[in-house]
Amino acid sequence: MITFLICLMALVASYFTYGKYLEKKCEINPANPVPSQTMYDGVDYIPMPRWKVFLIQLLNIAGLGPIFGALLGAAYGPVAFLWITLGGIFMGAMHDFVAGVISLKNNGLSLPEIIGKYLGNGTRSFMRVFSVFLMVLVGAVFMSQPAVLVTTNISLPSLEVMAFESTTWEYLIVLFVILVYYILATLLPIDKIIGRFYPLFGIALLVMATSILFILFTKSDVYTIPELTSLSNGIADPEKFPIIPMLFTTIACGALSGFHATQSPMMARCMKSEGQARSIFYGAMISESIIALIWAAIGMAFWGGVEGLNAAIAEHGGSAAKLVDIITQTTLGEVVAVFVLVGVIGCAVTSGDTAFRCARLIVSDMFNISQKNLLKRVLVSLPLFAVALFIIFALPFQTIWSYFAWCNQTLAVLTLWCITVYLFRMKKPLVIGAVPALIMTYVCSSYIFISPMMFGMENRLLAYVLGGVLTAVISVAVFFKARKE
Repeated sequence: MITFLICLMALVASYFTYGKYLEKKCEINPANPVPSQTMYDGVDYIPMPRWKVFLIQLLNIAGLGPIFGALLGAAYGPVAFLWITLGGIFMGAMHDFVAGVISLKNNGLSLPEIIGKYLGNGTRSFMRVFSVFLMVLVGAVFMSQPAVLVTTNISLPSLEVMAFESTTWEYLIVLFVILVYYILATLLPIDKIIGRFYPLFGIALLVMATSILFILFTKSDVYTIPELTSLSNGIADPEKFPIIPMLFTTIACGALSGFHATQSPMMARCMKSEGQARSIFYGAMISESIIALIWAAIGMAFWGGVEGLNAAIAEHGGSAAKLVDIITQTTLGEVVAVFVLVGVIGCAVTSGDTAFRCARLIVSDMFNISQKNLLKRVLVSLPLFAVALFIIFALPFQTIWSYFAWCNQTLAVLTLWCITVYLFRMKKPLVIGAVPALIMTYVCSSYIFISPMMFGMENRLLAYVLGGVLTAVISVAVFFKARKE
């Protein structure tokens, strides 16, 4: 419990310390005009209250990450607490805040355009394609998994569909309903659906985490949280899943996620003042890290330690959804467990729809297509949904998730280097962005050589060396690019 409490307090304190420091370095001025005032269009540029923008941002970036990712990441042991805390403070929250501020100060530009401004046109072109692909991948994941959760306990005649061995008619019906919702949320003005329903799901997400935290505090004699006594790897197969880089990709949204930087421009277009940036961008990420910390703690405590958690993961086929169901029904009762399940489904859905909306905005920014006209929004969006449906039915979920995890952190690497160049131009301390950028570049580079989904090299020493070489090459390239600019 001591390790958990220290991490919890550090996360809360960082909002008032490091968050305030970043606010000064980014020269936040509440008197500056913001995009919702200068670019108002009644569709994407619409001023909304701070509390509503915060909850929407929290739901945008959260999804299933701080719940499912944290539970699976807890299988590595208490070292997960360290990554969630330090990563959340110095990487994730910094990444979300500075990227959001850059967008806020540039008329709400989408992430590829921002990265192009600071890393050059070649990087911009790559980022346009890469980020749209990632958004569609996220949309596919968060379209299929809520449908799976809804229909998990329903057994009716199956229908063979491509790569799936079988799927039920119920699954297809629920998938269709989610698809219709996604289309509406993507096309309609942001205050019509997202602005109205997201705050409710945001409250549900916070209630879920608070309920689990209450259980941890009041039943500490039953559910004992392990202490961090070493940096050892507690996962069942540590040789196959080394902490570096696997833990850093397993727990993404709770510590650092490139996906977040794609979502921030949407909220930058809805803020009423630059003075709201710390609470919305830094605050939402710290809140998500706290949620991840809580779920990682209950994961280890509920099954009596890391070994018990690993056994439970193996028993239930790696299904984090099943683990959540068991934890909530046991600790909170069936009635509250149903509420939690609805909240979990809501978290997934509310990341999927904004992923598609973000993809629409990126494509429209790319080709300079005005989004005031509904028909133009439809023409941009329909191909995105078509590709997502193809991915859902053509690829196994585990494959989709594995590639999503790496792409997500690779996007974070690009954003961190963009932040570093931004700080360089602003003549601010480079260490703020450069250290996280170097660490995550090495994580993603070594993942290429270690992960069985990629090269899967058995010679780990060589894999780590090659990861270091690739990191050095990327770092030098960015350095010379920054000097040239």
